[in-house]
Amino acid sequence: MKTKLFALAALAPLVLAAAPIAAWAAEADADAPVATAADAPATASELVVQAQIAYRNRTDQAAPVLDYGLDYFQRFEPLTAGDALKRVPSVAFLSDVLESDGVRLRGLDPAYTQILINGEKVPGAGSGSGAFGSGADSAFFVDRIPAELIERIEIVRSASANRSGDAVAGALNIVLRDAYALDGGFVRAGALMFDDGRIRETLGGVWGGQVGPGRLLIGANMQGRRNPKNKLSLRYDEPGAAINNSEVQTDVRNGTDYSFNASYQTPLAGGDFDLSGFFVHTDRYQNEDSIEYNKDIRNNANLSTLNDNDVDIEQDSYAINGKYSHEMAGGTTSLKLGYASFKDKEAEFEDETEYLRDATPYPDGDRITRDKSKTDLEDTEFSAKLEHKRDLSEGVTLQFGVQYEKKQRDLLVTEVPRNRYNLPTNNPPAFGPYAVIDGGDASFEQTRIDPYVMLDGKSGALKWEAGLRYETTDVTLQDRTIPSTTDVDYKFLLPSASVRYNVTADDQIYVSGARTIRRPSFDYLSPALLTAELGDNDFIGNPELKPESAWGLDAGYERRMGKQGVVGVNVFYRKVKDLIELTNTGAEGDEGPGTFVYSARNTGDGKVWGVEFDLSTPLTAIGLKNTGVFLNYSWLDSDVNDEFGSRKFNSQSDYVFNIGFIQDLPTWGAAFGATYRKQGEAYSRVVGEEVTTTYDGDLEIFLEKRIGKDLTIRLTASNLLDGEKKETFNKFTTIEDQKDRNFDEYEIERENAGPVFQLIARLAF
Repeated sequence: MKTKLFALAALAPLVLAAAPIAAWAAEADADAPVATAADAPATASELVVQAQIAYRNRTDQAAPVLDYGLDYFQRFEPLTAGDALKRVPSVAFLSDVLESDGVRLRGLDPAYTQILINGEKVPGAGSGSGAFGSGADSAFFVDRIPAELIERIEIVRSASANRSGDAVAGALNIVLRDAYALDGGFVRAGALMFDDGRIRETLGGVWGGQVGPGRLLIGANMQGRRNPKNKLSLRYDEPGAAINNSEVQTDVRNGTDYSFNASYQTPLAGGDFDLSGFFVHTDRYQNEDSIEYNKDIRNNANLSTLNDNDVDIEQDSYAINGKYSHEMAGGTTSLKLGYASFKDKEAEFEDETEYLRDATPYPDGDRITRDKSKTDLEDTEFSAKLEHKRDLSEGVTLQFGVQYEKKQRDLLVTEVPRNRYNLPTNNPPAFGPYAVIDGGDASFEQTRIDPYVMLDGKSGALKWEAGLRYETTDVTLQDRTIPSTTDVDYKFLLPSASVRYNVTADDQIYVSGARTIRRPSFDYLSPALLTAELGDNDFIGNPELKPESAWGLDAGYERRMGKQGVVGVNVFYRKVKDLIELTNTGAEGDEGPGTFVYSARNTGDGKVWGVEFDLSTPLTAIGLKNTGVFLNYSWLDSDVNDEFGSRKFNSQSDYVFNIGFIQDLPTWGAAFGATYRKQGEAYSRVVGEEVTTTYDGDLEIFLEKRIGKDLTIRLTASNLLDGEKKETFNKFTTIEDQKDRNFDEYEIERENAGPVFQLIARLAF
């Protein structure tokens, strides 16, 4: 609550300053016509020069869905889908400062959130090198999708039978622009300036129009990316003790994203044909340099270690989807085919020079350790969906079908033998050849066949849906380094139902319930021992893992406020069975004393619940129709028992809070606005380690000038509060030590970055 009040106080002067300007602008523009929605594609000028403030869309689906068009985010110029998602309810991240990658809907691990693009699943992987780091196959990093490709984002709070059931926390559907989204085109150009003085470029364009019998949309974008950060780590024997070890680090992540998307829609043989696709290429270089000291950080005589860790990353993501629908058999039959691919190539180098290893002055007794590794990962996914929909009676529709999905992964992780030699030397040894690591040459295959049936209907003020989905999963894992083959399969019946009732023309209530699942990731199932995959700790999978299953309930109320505003509150509950979490086996890791072998296990049952509030409305009621305000607050909680008692789900934030405003000045052809974001503390506990993570608030502002009907120039500034990520680590050797609070090490880590400024111009044609 204090954070909420502080945020309101921070933005209050800006809102108050905007009020008299807004009142004057409203009076001057009182006779201006009010825009209305149209079925025709938007013109390029309408997208480039926003005539009105955009608000959250209100949907009339039976299932609870929040709909945000790109114009809701556009004025703050998000670079990626992840940047845009920072402004919507219940979305948290546990990323580095200035990064938004793995979505934690309702604060839960990214594997609990289903990420869809145009309603279809996509292959994805985690970050970092090594088999475990690259293998979070249940999650997709949304910072791979440039914001320029997006038409809208949907938050689907509860599952329906016609969608995949692996959405315990909910689903995020990123809808890309299609051929009916745009008439004409526009170009976008600009530059970003970072805290270290570097400037990166951005350039893109989109065009849509009639081509032959159908409509075509094409778009391309090039985006310079950079993230310069600083990190400080202080290590102690226990809380309150003197500093035992300290480390300062610079971390610069520099890269470029290239993207292309296209969509063509046309009548064909009495039906409708839709072909669409996108491609994203990423070049990224991560350079981490650190200096470690014994005892006091301010004394160079205590210099202990110099470390240079570089990772060269090249990634390609693409997908192509086709859909054909035709009226037949008393209804509409549609066939969807899709193919998607994700390729990740990473080359990592680490060079560490160790000093003060003995009492002998430098360089005698000192040494250098060099490590090199490569990761090649390829995910492919083929999907098909056959669906038939028909009316059974007035207001009642039957929908049934079957979905097929085959996902394959090939992984190859190689490294050279550790190159270590003592100083002084004039002839350092050469690196040996690359060799496959244990568990590093593997393939995974998952096949799913999911039939479903669903009824939906409408009667007066009541709208409802109910369905059943039967998901079958067959997984084969092959480790060519042992060699071994592991086969597992699952079958789940997933019922779902939703009811929405319009109490009045402006008020509606809804209730939705569904059963969902979370499958174990490939890495969690693989029996291969992966060394140093969790920091300095090893990891070994568990082929006996069961999938998690959850029964969930969402209930809420929404009210329309005038023509554009909406306010809503939602409560949710999930009862999770066979919870999957990491655990410390207690075995000593490959890096020696103080390191361990981790695995995954089913830890029992857990519960998740929370309350979500969101407001998106103009202040027309008080005479400020050109002032829009946005507010969402999500209180999140959960409970699970481990060896040490009750706790929340690991790394679930206590809350997520957003507040902001946009002030449009129609008479001057200008606008400005600000947003403030804060997410609560996140706590994680496994055997051997407890981590608490907090983030500072993030303040962003924009200034906009519209020139004529075709040109907009925006200046945006983000991270104006020099955001800091703070982590504390409690480390223990045994379960007994952890219970008795006998520390092996206590560490405090701080990571911060400076502001980022963007100057962007958009021109319609």
